[in-house]
Amino acid sequence: MLDLLIVLLFVLYGLVSGLRSRSKASESLQEYFLAGRTIKGWRAGFSMAATQFAADTPLLVTGLVATAGVFALWRLWIYGLAFLLMAFVFAVGWRRAGVLTDAEFTRVRYSGKGVTPLRLLKAVYYGTVINCVVLAMVLVAAIRIAEVFLPWHLWLPAGLYDPIVAFVTSTGMQLGESITGLEPQVLTANNLISILLILAFTAMYSITGGLRAVIDTDVVQFSLAMVGTLAYAWFVVDAAGGLGGLTERVVELYGMEQATKMLSFSPPSNAGEALLPFLVIIGLQWFFQMNSDGTGYLAQRSMACTTDRQARIACVVFAWLQILLRSLFWLAIAIGLLVLYPFTPADMGSDGFTAGREALFVQGIEDLLPPGFSGLMLVGLLAALASTVDTHLNWGASYWSNDVYGGVVAPHLLKRKPRDRELVIVARLSNVLILVIAMIIMANLGSIQTAWFISLLFGAGMGSVLVLRWLWERINLYSELTAMGVSLITAPILLYYLGTDPEQEWIRLGIMALVTTTAAILVTFITPETDDAVLKRFYQRVRPLGRWPRATALCGVSSATAMRALGKQLWAVAITGASLFALLVGVGRLLFPPPQGGDVISWVCIIVGLVLIPFWLKILLNKDQDLAPEDEPMLLAEEEHQAGRA
Repeated sequence: MLDLLIVLLFVLYGLVSGLRSRSKASESLQEYFLAGRTIKGWRAGFSMAATQFAADTPLLVTGLVATAGVFALWRLWIYGLAFLLMAFVFAVGWRRAGVLTDAEFTRVRYSGKGVTPLRLLKAVYYGTVINCVVLAMVLVAAIRIAEVFLPWHLWLPAGLYDPIVAFVTSTGMQLGESITGLEPQVLTANNLISILLILAFTAMYSITGGLRAVIDTDVVQFSLAMVGTLAYAWFVVDAAGGLGGLTERVVELYGMEQATKMLSFSPPSNAGEALLPFLVIIGLQWFFQMNSDGTGYLAQRSMACTTDRQARIACVVFAWLQILLRSLFWLAIAIGLLVLYPFTPADMGSDGFTAGREALFVQGIEDLLPPGFSGLMLVGLLAALASTVDTHLNWGASYWSNDVYGGVVAPHLLKRKPRDRELVIVARLSNVLILVIAMIIMANLGSIQTAWFISLLFGAGMGSVLVLRWLWERINLYSELTAMGVSLITAPILLYYLGTDPEQEWIRLGIMALVTTTAAILVTFITPETDDAVLKRFYQRVRPLGRWPRATALCGVSSATAMRALGKQLWAVAITGASLFALLVGVGRLLFPPPQGGDVISWVCIIVGLVLIPFWLKILLNKDQDLAPEDEPMLLAEEEHQAGRA
């Protein structure tokens, strides 16, 4: 009863948040999707972290630690570089661009007849294809949570439940594979009920209240998820015998060699030829990804912030919550589950091993947590699920209303300017379409890891061009079209010939990155440059960093200004990243020491991480950078030269 009360209070809070924001959200797309640009940085950062927390990520972490060890988590941690690059290089640009979606950004950045087709293509590709695949991954995790905690076949009367089972049987529908031994029809019926209720709840507040309701609930949802995860970690470690002897118990169960591999933050000494492929993967995937410049909901949160400085703060807060705080909690759970649910080398070669280890994250809640705490953790997982679903619904709907309907259908087909309330209605209706597509994809997914690997492959071809369009003026709309087109052609070919074998992933990612980037750069040099008028307007409005010689000449400023500014921001990324990763490794090694490691390295990492904090914090909070584009002085080349001589 206590668990149920906690869940009901959480549901009530979400619904009230949606209703409270409904009136304001209905005024315009700016209010609906960007909350009128009134969001503080820390709240936007919490919202980003809540979305990235997801319900599938802790399951993914549990599976990775069991199958490849702690070192494999660098595949997730390396994204911290992308988050910090977003903070110091791209966040301000997104906010200053004055757009509603990253698809609309093409209209501000490029010129030519292909701008509208590119905008439409990106809206459909990102807003529907990619968005729905990510949603489907989250829903796969949701049904694993639901199977354990929501046994509808025991709760509902036969008169209500039997027709659902009959519908499932007649359609041949199958949602997931049971981890508790349920019959397929019962499992699917239970999962169908759970998913529909969860989606209905999330859709109610996200559709009605827009981004305001999403962020309001995200802040509470992330806090609940972290409190619940901390409680879960404490119970797991306690059941495993306490933090002090955790390493010794892993060694007893798996042997010194395997335990060293499982608990090492650095490459295992016996990694051999497997090390190079892994390093290639983590070296590529953080940069060659479809969100490398924040494209998507990270850009949306940055655009919703009140000032440039708040946009930077949002991304830095997000990076630290994401990489340091939640990782330490999940590590305690994943390592504790290795002790409580041991396995043999023979088990690792069996079908469904990865999915089974992922599901143990949920099973452990049922087995280890007492009433009240299990309800708190369930709410935490539901909150993680809801915070991801609400963001992807809101973000996906922004493409359909702002770019598809508002940017193409209304002006080009209906020959009129769409009204604000009309666009909001389209936004709310498009949520339903996104949900239906995501559920269809979900029904055909197996392991979360496999789906994640495939999504990384499709995104690997886009990353370099997305970053370069902010740093190099020569990139044009044909560059993006080429990268997207080549990715859509190359990825299926690689999957056909190389399959989804994890051992071949470094080859797949390397080929994809090389082929698409090379094609995009070649096309860049043989296609027309962006018009002077568009380029000048973009530079004056955004003040991008990097190489913009023609734009700076058009604006009468020194071309060295943007390059020097880029160097300063990259330095900020470097020292913030060093501080973040040093503390992660230092604290992580102290809490979960590798079998043959000492404390010296751990304390050195902690000291380095702490010493660097004041340096990057000063850059982050520098008010001199917090200027509106129209107020920021543009120093002429001659004046800059004289200032340098002085």
